[in-house]
Amino acid sequence: QVQLVESGGGLVPAGGSLRLSCAVSKRSFSNYAAGWFRQAPGKEREFVAAINWSIGTTYADSVKGRFRISRDNVKDTVYLQMNSLKPEDTAVYYCAIKWGIGLEKSPNPYDYWGQGTQVTVSS
Repeated sequence: QVQLVESGGGLVPAGGSLRLSCAVSKRSFSNYAAGWFRQAPGKEREFVAAINWSIGTTYADSVKGRFRISRDNVKDTVYLQMNSLKPEDTAVYYCAIKWGIGLEKSPNPYDYWGQGTQVTVSS
């Protein structure tokens, strides 16, 4: 059974930082690409960042230069370091994984999802 468990969310003032973690219980996790998505109330789920096994990365324009995705294939964990947070970053953040090396910005190719962690940025 595959489980993705996010942690690290919380309430932070604008300009602050948070680091999200996603612990993955999946054999051969290193063969999977991982992504972070977010969903604000009343809005569709949107792409934030993705990373593959060769440490290729891609980011949404809205977070480029502020967020950094990384992974530890020994600990089977994906991270999202979020700096210079803005109120518009407020959302539930989800991690997801998909087989293969492709860095997908659509949620559709992702096979497994976590339950989400709330990030709230106060103005």
